[in-house]
Amino acid sequence: MLHQAPAGARDLLPLEVAQKSWINDRLQQVFQNWGYKRIVTSTIQWLDTLMAGGAIKPTTVIPLQNIGEGNLALRPELTASIARAAVTRMQNDTVQRLCYRANVFRNSAEGHHGKQLEFYQAGVELLFTDGLLADGETILLVANCLERLGIQEWQLLLGDAGLTKGLLSQFPSHLRGDILNCLANLDRVALEGLKLDGDLKVKALELFDLRGNAQQVLSRVSSLDIDGDTRKAVKHLEDLLELVNHSYGKPLPIVLDLSLVQTFDYYTGIVFEVVGFSDSQPRVLGQGGRYNQLLGLYHPQKEDYPGIGFSFNIEDLHSCLLSGANLPKTTPPSDWLVIPENSEAAKMALDYAQRLRHSEHIVRVELELQYRSAEQIRLYAEDEGIKYLAWIGADGMPKIEVV
Repeated sequence: MLHQAPAGARDLLPLEVAQKSWINDRLQQVFQNWGYKRIVTSTIQWLDTLMAGGAIKPTTVIPLQNIGEGNLALRPELTASIARAAVTRMQNDTVQRLCYRANVFRNSAEGHHGKQLEFYQAGVELLFTDGLLADGETILLVANCLERLGIQEWQLLLGDAGLTKGLLSQFPSHLRGDILNCLANLDRVALEGLKLDGDLKVKALELFDLRGNAQQVLSRVSSLDIDGDTRKAVKHLEDLLELVNHSYGKPLPIVLDLSLVQTFDYYTGIVFEVVGFSDSQPRVLGQGGRYNQLLGLYHPQKEDYPGIGFSFNIEDLHSCLLSGANLPKTTPPSDWLVIPENSEAAKMALDYAQRLRHSEHIVRVELELQYRSAEQIRLYAEDEGIKYLAWIGADGMPKIEVV
């Protein structure tokens, strides 16, 4: 077993690291352009923090050994730990724009030995603010990120957790969870099999079909027998779509899906998934939504504060971009190769390499360690894309050669 990574884990070799760093760097540039500041939270969290209020499903958490003061676990996402840090250590009376890039760990389902456990994410949290503009900023930020990465084909599946729950209120309370589960898993057969009388079954199937063109779906919802809060949620979605399409300059590729339910059950308002297409295959590139009751779980006085955010899945972004021309195809080459011509010149070669590295500009410098022949060295430099060779003799004077 020593020669293998643990089941569910994998090593990233230099080219994949360079490509994923390219993705991450561009996302962070966009985040910063929008005024977001990077936050780093602990990979290890108290299990009680992750479990607070049932925000995260226990089956997704990888627990760690009990250390005597409480149970620890690896974070399965970032929002809960950022929410805890924000309400306990940051000002709650001003908008906080926070961004991150980090790894997360999620337990796989039983019977899926070897399924990936470690993932990489980049995302934002917009805290202590609510309303149309905050929701609009979040969706437009998603679109700006995808543009910056050069992803051509994508859709944003948009729902509203509060609206969906409002539509479920017409069903008996003991069946709402089952109906919601059928919607979340797109399981029409199971939905048809629920013990509902004829009228309620028709209404349940109506919910299942509330996806597609935004205006058409909202028009159908408005024609249903809905309460005042549900009607306000419909109006909010209408205004949001008008706002983001106007600001974007053209209609965004948004598909309204009121059956959309996220894995982590802490969303209270809009929820969304970003789907990209590579070789006609859909991939979930990111997800997010509004959570106006999560921060209160971590506040010392249990005071609620609004928040909204999203995360991109770096692995899926990478897979979606692999077939295009944007990702780097090689790791960054060294600029210089410094070659001692003999063992007596080794110290001078090392000193010269150090002087190059201390340049005002970032310079990548390698030192020849094997005393290969001049022909071998030149072939290596050409293969690696190295620009300059510095041959160092016993007198310490460099002879510069452009490859």
